[in-house]
Amino acid sequence: MQKQQQERLKQENLQHHDLIQSDFQDSYRNLTIKTMMMLEWLVAHCVKASYIMKVDSDIFVHVYNLVKLLLNPNTAKQNYMSGLVWWHSPVLRNPSNKFYMPEAVIAEPEYPPYPLGMAYVMSLDLPGKILGVSPQIKPLYIEDVYLGLCLTRLGISPIDPPENTMFVVKTTHPLSDCSISKVIAVTTTSISQITSYWKRSKQAKC
Repeated sequence: MQKQQQERLKQENLQHHDLIQSDFQDSYRNLTIKTMMMLEWLVAHCVKASYIMKVDSDIFVHVYNLVKLLLNPNTAKQNYMSGLVWWHSPVLRNPSNKFYMPEAVIAEPEYPPYPLGMAYVMSLDLPGKILGVSPQIKPLYIEDVYLGLCLTRLGISPIDPPENTMFVVKTTHPLSDCSISKVIAVTTTSISQITSYWKRSKQAKC
């Protein structure tokens, strides 16, 4: 079965040339491994890019608004990381909670600021810097928090987007045309919803 699946992946990549594969189990607890692998690939293969964006599979991305933000003269070209930044997020100590974190791993009561993993943007100088300090950070399965810890070690703070309408994790669907016209990344409930928002985004306005 595994050999058959690998062969199907190989054939798909021969057709589309859009797969990156590594040797670890793709699970929630391994999201940090996946993220660090992604950063390693970016450093090795994307030296001419200016920014990168990581998004979850259930996210609609309004590409026009994203490019507009990144071309804005006020958007930093280095040490830049933005998204839905969580400030003063408490470290959860209840062992029954999905995001439980023991004091032995993190003693502080709050996490450093970090952009929520649903979608974040960073300038391409950051992957190499993050990889450089990552050996100094205790392994942590919450990948966005882990990146926040790396940024703190680097003395870099994530940046809130210019408008709080740009990155949205919880909302009421369907979105209005006005909301679509302002968003960069928003969590959706289905592939058909993503497709619908993509089609509507071409004409959506307030």
